[in-house]
Amino acid sequence: MDMDGKVALITGGSNGIGEGVARHLAAQGARLVLADIDDARGMAVAEELGGRFIHTDVTEPADSTAAAAFAVAEFGGLHLAHLNAGVTSWCSMGDDFDAEAYRRAMRINLDGVVYGITAARPAIIASGGGTIVATASMAGLVAAPFDPIYAANKHAVVGLVRSIGASYAAEGINVHALCPSFAYTNIIKGSEQMLLDMGFPILDVSDVVAAFQRILESEASGECWYVIAGRESEPFRFRNAPGPRL
Repeated sequence: MDMDGKVALITGGSNGIGEGVARHLAAQGARLVLADIDDARGMAVAEELGGRFIHTDVTEPADSTAAAAFAVAEFGGLHLAHLNAGVTSWCSMGDDFDAEAYRRAMRINLDGVVYGITAARPAIIASGGGTIVATASMAGLVAAPFDPIYAANKHAVVGLVRSIGASYAAEGINVHALCPSFAYTNIIKGSEQMLLDMGFPILDVSDVVAAFQRILESEASGECWYVIAGRESEPFRFRNAPGPRL
């Protein structure tokens, strides 16, 4: 996907992976709309990159709809949506289960992707097709006992992308999930040493951006691209479900 002159909407675009992707796309000539709740940082990054900013709470369907409409109004179309806003939950499934922490994580990490996809789809179709990338996680591909609620919503994003990949491709939209291990971003701030002690190498954001670029170069849809330190990113290979016994 040649991004020169194309319009990209990035949720959670004011820092971390979203900001890294925004800078990468701006260098390719893309026109950017950053959507975030961090107004000060979001406006500063957007202004630096010659883009636009819109305050967006991804837990509100109307905000996602407004962000997509804003991209079309400002730049005349929408070709790429990177649905990147996310949080960890650190929500126990034990005696100290916190229902509000659970709902907050699910609203941002899952509902935000669902609302973002449904908002971006008609605008991308009207623009002649494009790509949707949802940031999931390696925790959406493997067990993550240290944060089971995070794993649950990231597994849901992976399942959603795999399930709509073919039908969206028929409409001219390739849909992918970006599944990095933990990277040096605000989402893990204060937990870096714990993750390292658990055996999780922490990625540079540039590694995740490189994987994002590989996704843009793919002609497939419905794939989930793992990003692991020291390995080139590629789609995760799922086993087919077992058939009936003869």
